[in-house]
Amino acid sequence: MYSGTIFGLDFNINPVAFTIPIGSGWSVYWYGIIIACGFLAAIIYGFANAKKLNLNVDHMIDVILVTTPVAILCARAYYIIFDGEKLNSISDFFGFSGSGFSGLAIYGGVIGAFACGFVMCKIKKVNVPDMFDIAAAGFILAQGIGRWGNFFNQEAYGTFTGSEWWGMTSNRIAAEMGSTKLVHPCFLYESVWCILGFVVLHYIIKNRKFSGQVVLSYGVIYGLERGFLELIRTDSLMLGNIKISSLLSFVLCIACTVVLTIIFAKNKKENTYTPMFSEEIVKEEENNDQNN
Repeated sequence: MYSGTIFGLDFNINPVAFTIPIGSGWSVYWYGIIIACGFLAAIIYGFANAKKLNLNVDHMIDVILVTTPVAILCARAYYIIFDGEKLNSISDFFGFSGSGFSGLAIYGGVIGAFACGFVMCKIKKVNVPDMFDIAAAGFILAQGIGRWGNFFNQEAYGTFTGSEWWGMTSNRIAAEMGSTKLVHPCFLYESVWCILGFVVLHYIIKNRKFSGQVVLSYGVIYGLERGFLELIRTDSLMLGNIKISSLLSFVLCIACTVVLTIIFAKNKKENTYTPMFSEEIVKEEENNDQNN
C-alpha cells in the first residue's frame, strides 16, 4: 500500500487490483490493467480509422497479432540490456521465478513494434507508411493512458521540485529518495503531453498531405518531450554516463523534423502529393481486396 500526496491532494493506493485464488495467489496489478486499457484504446482507434488510410482491418489484425508479443519481448530485452539487470535463468526474463516480471522500456517496445510491423506489412502486402501512421496515433494514445500505471507503482518520477506544493511524494518515493520533499511527477507530464499529442496526430490523420506524415510527426512530438523529460528523471536507463532514452529521443526528433521539412519543401516546389514510399503496395492491396 502506498500513501502520499500529489499537488496537495492525499492518496492511498494499492498497486494490486485483485488476487486470483490460484495456488498461493496470483496478484493482478493495476499497472497491467492500465497498460491493457491503453492497448485496447489504441486498437479500437486504429480499427475505427482504418478506412481513412485505405487499410484493410483483417490485414491489420494479422500484423498486430504477430507484432504485439514481439514488441513486449523487445521492451523487456531493452530494459535488461541498459538496466544491467542480471538474470539467473531464462525464467527470470519472463518473470516465472523470483519476485515476478518487472521492467519494461517503451523504446524497446516501439523499436520492436516498428521493426516487426515493417516485416509483417511486407508479408501481408499492407502499405507500410499508412500502417505506421495509424500505429503512431494509437501508440501515443496508449502511452498517454499507460503512464498512469506508473502512478499506481509510484515510479517514473523526477528530481526534487524545490516547491512546497508543486510535485508529489509517497512512502515509497521518500524511502528511495531519502527525503519527503516533493519530486516531479514525470509520469503525469508525459501522460498530458501524449494525450495532447494524440489530438494533434488525429487532426493530421484527417488532413494528411502524404503517407508517413503522422508517424514522422509522432517522432517529433514524442521525441521532443521524452528527450527533455528524461533529463530530470531519476530512474533513467544508462549507456555509460549517457541517458540512452534522452539521446534516442533527441535523435528521433531531429531526424523526423529533417525528413518532414524535406518532404514539405519538395511538395511545395512540385505542388504535388509525395508519398514517403512507393504506392505500388497500396495498388496491389486494392487489387487483392477486389479479387477476394
